[in-house]
Amino acid sequence: MKIENLNAYQRESRKTWNLIHTDHPIVYPTLGLANEAGEVAGKVKKIFRDHGGVISAEDREALKQELGDVLWYLAQICTELDVSLQEVAEANLEKLFSRLERNQIRGSGDNR
Repeated sequence: MKIENLNAYQRESRKTWNLIHTDHPIVYPTLGLANEAGEVAGKVKKIFRDHGGVISAEDREALKQELGDVLWYLAQICTELDVSLQEVAEANLEKLFSRLERNQIRGSGDNR
């Protein structure tokens, strides 16, 4: 579909939008997790952009703080799902070691 300008795109795209009610306890921690993960990624990006990939003690401390925030939001999501962090960690290792044994550790897709 060809558009005249971004205002036309905005107007046309609105036709595909609908309000989704999100009054659920999992929404806030999920958005928080995404935000904090983005902050971790931003700090890592700047380490490579500004410092040639050399991680200083200050960078390490800042990343530790952000990773703590990631962990907090992850714990809240797990609590809302009635799943423990222990269960998540164990299931993740089972998945990863299965992929390793089948020589599928690299690649993409959930079911490999």
